[in-house]
Amino acid sequence: MHPTRRTVLLVTGTGAAAAVLPAAPATAGTAAGTARGEAAAAAPPPYASYWYPDSLPSGSPGAGITWRSLKAWSAAADTDLAFNTASVPLAERFTPTPVNTTARAGQARIQSLVSFGPTASNPSQGAATADYYALTHWSYVDELVFWGGSSAEGLILAPNAPVVDAAHRHGVPVLGNVFLPPTAFGGQLQWTRDLVQKDAAGHYPLAERLVAVAEAYGFDGWFVNAETGGGNAALATDMLGFLTELKALSAAKGLRVTWYDAMTVSGSVSWQGALNNQNRVFFQAADTMFLDFRWSSGSLASSASAAERLGRDRYELWAGVDVEANGWNRSVNWDAMVPSGSAHVASVGFYRPEWTRNHLPATRTPGDFHAADDHFWSGRSLDPARPDTGDTWRAPAVSVADRSTVTGLPFASVFNTGHGLRWYEDGEVTSTTPWNHLGLQDRLPSRRWVTRTTGGHPAVTFDFADAWHGGSSVLVDGTLDAPTTLDVYATRLPIGRHTVVELTHRADSGDVGVELAVATADPSGPGQPYAYTYFPVTTGNDWKTSTVRLTGLPAGGTVHALGVRLTGAGGAVKWRLGGLAVRDQAAHCPRRPVAARITAASGGDLRFAWRAAPRGGVRHYTLHRVLPDGTRRFLGGTAQRAFYVGGLTPEGDERTARFELRAVGELYTASHPATLTHTW
Repeated sequence: MHPTRRTVLLVTGTGAAAAVLPAAPATAGTAAGTARGEAAAAAPPPYASYWYPDSLPSGSPGAGITWRSLKAWSAAADTDLAFNTASVPLAERFTPTPVNTTARAGQARIQSLVSFGPTASNPSQGAATADYYALTHWSYVDELVFWGGSSAEGLILAPNAPVVDAAHRHGVPVLGNVFLPPTAFGGQLQWTRDLVQKDAAGHYPLAERLVAVAEAYGFDGWFVNAETGGGNAALATDMLGFLTELKALSAAKGLRVTWYDAMTVSGSVSWQGALNNQNRVFFQAADTMFLDFRWSSGSLASSASAAERLGRDRYELWAGVDVEANGWNRSVNWDAMVPSGSAHVASVGFYRPEWTRNHLPATRTPGDFHAADDHFWSGRSLDPARPDTGDTWRAPAVSVADRSTVTGLPFASVFNTGHGLRWYEDGEVTSTTPWNHLGLQDRLPSRRWVTRTTGGHPAVTFDFADAWHGGSSVLVDGTLDAPTTLDVYATRLPIGRHTVVELTHRADSGDVGVELAVATADPSGPGQPYAYTYFPVTTGNDWKTSTVRLTGLPAGGTVHALGVRLTGAGGAVKWRLGGLAVRDQAAHCPRRPVAARITAASGGDLRFAWRAAPRGGVRHYTLHRVLPDGTRRFLGGTAQRAFYVGGLTPEGDERTARFELRAVGELYTASHPATLTHTW
């Protein structure tokens, strides 16, 4: 473990996409690599992958676009595969007692169709900007679709690794997208025929290829959207055969398939907005179906009944809600889907909720985005325990019970949202370059933000002006005229004889007393508060980590919730929560990465690769540049086993650049560095 941190100056020329090349043979004891020899190759930035089913368009692709055939793809020939392969397994979730009386467990779920970036030139591992749709309300999402595709670029999209890693930490499966566009948007019926072509044995080779891609890249299945018109019943029969085989192959690998309500049994494209005889066979061949936006109260009710007659769950139907243009201003017949006074009718399918970022002006900040995103998911009150009954937007938190994945030790969070204006380590700035990389996102609080007090409620936000580690912290800002309890995490953490909770915090201004809040049972019912036990901690105007032993709580019990209680003197307070950790043994540092090397270099564009640190326990890896004066500049982090950095230049008259690669554990302890050098 190397805790030394020193503030450095402006980061220049730090590309933020990352990449991996095939690993070199292991060398015993290897901890250093160089750019000489094997790194003579060019070092292009890696991007998320996209393909056509088989045949390519006529002509030539536009700038920055690469036309590829999925039928010709193989994992062995995919030189950027490791850049794009997710590394975080899908976590299991539990449902705590709902925070209000209207949110329900076991009924409607939420599917979210999100375009995180363009089809082409979408960085594999983040970018040097904080302006990004950094989704944090995963607790309400049951399935994420990596939306995109275009006739001019490619039709089949594999999700990039950071999105999958962040989703998996929160227990959310991610689907790639197969988009066969309408003819009005350049769709060609040949591409549909390519997708459903059969081999001599009567099998569908593209179904096998889709499953192979999902398995190799580490995501969870496919969303199939056939919207190209002009087909006939024979083509629909082929599509059904393709979908049936895709589902069977997917199920064998633990993957899932969603069908979009577009193509009908006649082969024509006719959006039904319902489950009926025109699309029933496709629904039966898939795990779920997204119903087009033209549904009505009657069509959803009949669809729910039709699903149950088929022996299927009505909540396997996603009723589409198009929020791309108007977000929470869209008029929605919520009672047709998620009535407040009776059982939910169908699940909810949000189309393009990244409106919460896109509708903001170009001068938007991360704080602006999260304020809008909290409004979308939590509601206008910004507190799911206190819904605004006059709000016409029925936010997910009002209808759907949140879920959590905080179930095992050790657990730690520095409240990193996956983007930021700077990068912090132990409260010090080690990069002043804005950045995004969702793969570095923490497991975040599932319900935001619940405050309980008899006085005024302070504002609670993710804040980007300062942080303990990563790019953000939790800021509580307001007048504390009565003790205020902030629910932070719903958990299922075991209590042992040596279990401790570490709280990293700081008072920016005002007089504030702080207590750790620990609940060992769920509330008595929906909408009821946790019965917390409070443990006082020492406060101060500098970052401080307080270690709290859970004295008096029963060993062998379970922590059901963690929070903080703040008590002020009646004046304005600004207080930050920078980190929270729960452990039952001393924090250990992981081993350093193995066989670290620079695999390709073109001037200041470098590709780094390494093998996993032995013995596991690694959350992610960090790469720093060691400057001539000995300070360390953060270049980036990733959960993958490689990184790409572009645009580096010599510092002063240095002839050799030096880099340090570390493995970071779940408690944010860091390994000894693997050292690499690059000669200019």
